[in-house]
Amino acid sequence: MKRQETLALAAAAITGVQVGAALVATRFVIQDVGPASLAFLRYAVAVLCLIPPLLMSVRTRFALRDLVVVMALGIVQFGVLIALLNLGLHYISSTRAALLFATFPLMTMVIAALLGRESLTGKKAAGVVLTIVGVGIALGERLFSESASGEWVGAVLVLTAALCGALCSVLYRPYLARYPTLPVGAWAMLASVVFLSGFAGLEGLFTETPRLGAKGWIVILCIGLSSGVAYVLWLWALKNTTPTRVTVFLSLSPITAALLGVGILGEHLTAGVLLGLAGVVAGLWLATRAVPDTK
Repeated sequence: MKRQETLALAAAAITGVQVGAALVATRFVIQDVGPASLAFLRYAVAVLCLIPPLLMSVRTRFALRDLVVVMALGIVQFGVLIALLNLGLHYISSTRAALLFATFPLMTMVIAALLGRESLTGKKAAGVVLTIVGVGIALGERLFSESASGEWVGAVLVLTAALCGALCSVLYRPYLARYPTLPVGAWAMLASVVFLSGFAGLEGLFTETPRLGAKGWIVILCIGLSSGVAYVLWLWALKNTTPTRVTVFLSLSPITAALLGVGILGEHLTAGVLLGLAGVVAGLWLATRAVPDTK
């Protein structure tokens, strides 16, 4: 394997770990700040990391129609997605949220296949089924308990967030091929910050001080900085190896969330979660072991 590709896979692995760690960190502060406010603060910090490529984009001439679409996709990817994910963490643990969100790459492959962008082989289909079974096992032991309604709400919110990300991943491709990657990402993230500011205002972020102590603000700062850095690493990895090999590393997010959730939040690592975790990881591996045939 070439050194450049090895570094790209390492960057993808770091991103996968960051997604799981961010879910745990979000769970730590989600009770003290609204979901839209938290998403706004997170990406307001993250967009600062992308100021250099945003300034560089001044030299990149976007067609107005393309820029509008890129910004709309950014609102969905960084605004709607994160707000739904944050809201879902009100109802389910970070470990279960990470397991559900780990279906993101599989949703991407299915949508790409439906749109004729990528072939869906038998191994990929088997991986999809195995992952769904794993998610069902992980959630099954709680979905029929006294808090079943909350678990269902949380599961639907997180799965909808993953679906938003999958749709954006497929729809972004023509614009990433047409324009430099970092300016596209910077404009998309900036649009989401502007969009989220309105909802954060409705939650009272700009009129009332959130009930966050010093640790809470530090957590939000860390989430934002790590999101900005991870996004740049993710884009760099996509530039230097295939999307499938990059996306598969999202399977590290539930593992990271499970370990950190137990160690930091005191969440229980039950047999159902462990079996579900194994199913999700096995499904991801099976569905992405071969490089997809693009059209």
